[in-house]
Amino acid sequence: MQRYFVKQRANENRFVIDGDDRHHIIKVMRMEIGDKIICVESEGQAAVCEIAKITDEQVVADVVQWKDEKSELPISITIASGLPKGDKLEWIIQKGTELGAHQFIPFAARRSVVKWDDKKAGKKVERWQKIAKEAAEQSHRGIVPEIISPMNIKALIEKSKNFHYKLVAFEEESRSGETSIFSATLQKMKPGESLLLVFGPEGGLAEDEVLLLQENDFTLCGLGPRILRTETAPLYALAAISYHFELMRR
Repeated sequence: MQRYFVKQRANENRFVIDGDDRHHIIKVMRMEIGDKIICVESEGQAAVCEIAKITDEQVVADVVQWKDEKSELPISITIASGLPKGDKLEWIIQKGTELGAHQFIPFAARRSVVKWDDKKAGKKVERWQKIAKEAAEQSHRGIVPEIISPMNIKALIEKSKNFHYKLVAFEEESRSGETSIFSATLQKMKPGESLLLVFGPEGGLAEDEVLLLQENDFTLCGLGPRILRTETAPLYALAAISYHFELMRR
């Protein structure tokens, strides 16, 4: 059953769908009155709905049954990625959403080859947000992760004050054999707490950036004995978090 995140409810038992989602329902899926879809509201509550009305501007769907879904990680994970080349950030956002990330923060690192253009910022973030929405629908998430507009490392540090835990995945820690900090942090975390995970771009974080992060209460950690690419490391971390909190038998 096709899933849609809906911005508004007409009333307690009726959803109104417009914009791109209306187009998708009618033109792509070719649905008609009587067909069923799943509507998800902003707080994550989902319902099986039946299309009751189709107009030139909206699709109206009536609730058939509210669903009791639990598809979100018990902790909130934010991925901060040093701006990478090409479409790697799109890959991180798409797959990171499937794996349960709550938020993404791109940041301009010293070794980022990509130079952020503020004039194109709106369209870029809009595209990234659309990728996250589609991935959330595909993976039956209860929420759509938020994509924050790219910032510099000082702004990232300021934003980090809102998190319970802050880790930096650092390749030198992996080379030296550090294996305990990431696991120990997960073991300490309780449901509802937040974790900010920072990953460098191609070439990693510069030494002064690492020192600055450490001075602001970030802890360096390794992610195993292999050196992972900038687009692979966040996905590895999210998969490990999912295993720890959702699959591991205690």
